[in-house]
Amino acid sequence: MLISPALAQATSGAGLGLQNLLPLILIFVIMYFLLIRPQQKKVKQHRQMVEELKRGDTVVTQGGIIGRIVKVKDEENQLDVEIAPDTTIKVVKNTISQVVNKTDKASD
Repeated sequence: MLISPALAQATSGAGLGLQNLLPLILIFVIMYFLLIRPQQKKVKQHRQMVEELKRGDTVVTQGGIIGRIVKVKDEENQLDVEIAPDTTIKVVKNTISQVVNKTDKASD
């Protein structure tokens, strides 16, 4: 005999379904907490920062341009940013990567 009787016996697969699926579920949970959740948090913070932009804030665009917001156009989703005296450019709000100096709210 070339095959031993122990190897030739059929195994029942009733209890193995959950055991085979458990590592896959565990990997997904680890990936969620290490990759997906932090990325969602970062996107939420960026969206909140973009919504709070106002005139007078000093910002940095994704292209590395530093300037001061002169005008906020909410309906067009654009900003007018002054990068030098008498030089303004139009920038899409979502391309702002960070706010360097925030202006304080005007007190009454």
